[in-house]
Formats: sequence, C-alpha cells, structure tokens
Amino acid sequence: MSARLNTAQPYVIGLFRIVVGLLFACHGAASLFGVLGGAVGTNGGTVDAGAWPGWYAAVIQLVGGTLVLFGLGTRAAAFIASGSMAYAYFEVHQSNALWPMENGGEASAMFCWAFLLLVFTGSGALGLDRLFAKRTTRTTGEREPAAQAATVAA
Repeated sequence: MSARLNTAQPYVIGLFRIVVGLLFACHGAASLFGVLGGAVGTNGGTVDAGAWPGWYAAVIQLVGGTLVLFGLGTRAAAFIASGSMAYAYFEVHQSNALWPMENGGEASAMFCWAFLLLVFTGSGALGLDRLFAKRTTRTTGEREPAAQAATVAA
C-alpha cells in the first residue's frame, strides 16, 4: 500500500499546492480589489494602497499565491508567503490571545505551515517548475534532480 501511495505523492502535493495557492491568491485579490467580499474588516472595501502592513501583505498574497498556484518558483514564493504569514500571526494576532482559536489567527498559522511544507516538498506534479526543469535538462543533456519526482519520507 505504501508503494501505491508513494506513486501518487507528486500529484497529491501538486493538488495541495494548487488549492493553497488559489485560496491565498483569493485573499490578496479580496484585499486589493474588493472582490469576494473585500478585505477583512472593511465591509467589502479594499486596503489603502501602500498602507503598512495590509497592502504589502495583500500583494504578497496575490502574487505569491498565483505563483504557487501555477507552480512557478514554488519554493521561493512559498518561503516568502510563509514568512509573511508568520509575521501576520505574531504581530497581528498573537497580541490578542495565546491560541489561534482565541486570537483569530487560524488562517495565518495554517497558511504559514502549509507554505513551509511546500518550501521543502517543491511543486509536486502539474507545476510549471517541472516543465522548465525538463526544458533545461533537454538543452544541457544532463539530468537534474529537481526535475525528478522525489518521494518525501516521514
């Protein structure tokens, strides 16, 4: 059974990446453009351009989420997104209460850890990272470890 699950792993990681990236990009789009209910706490509005930290967080969410969604520069985009969510949790939510359930930081904590996982697993299957890695392999004639499907053992 483990062997079967291991063969599906790159595809499951790819689907995980797509879902997490889409949800993160939606948060950024809501804050920047007022779609999907708008920015949190603005009654359908947007965050002010250049406002610290909300506007910058929204840009990271939209751009980082889109890159992760398509699997393009996944590890770098996920690293930045994870850091932004760690900042959001500790600077915005942690001061209200200790636990995420008490301080409203569940989404920040969950996104932080989900993106950190993607930093270490990569884009999985169905990502543009793999397409570009294969192109590089064809032009150089060398086999790159990044282009191969790697199993992650727990």
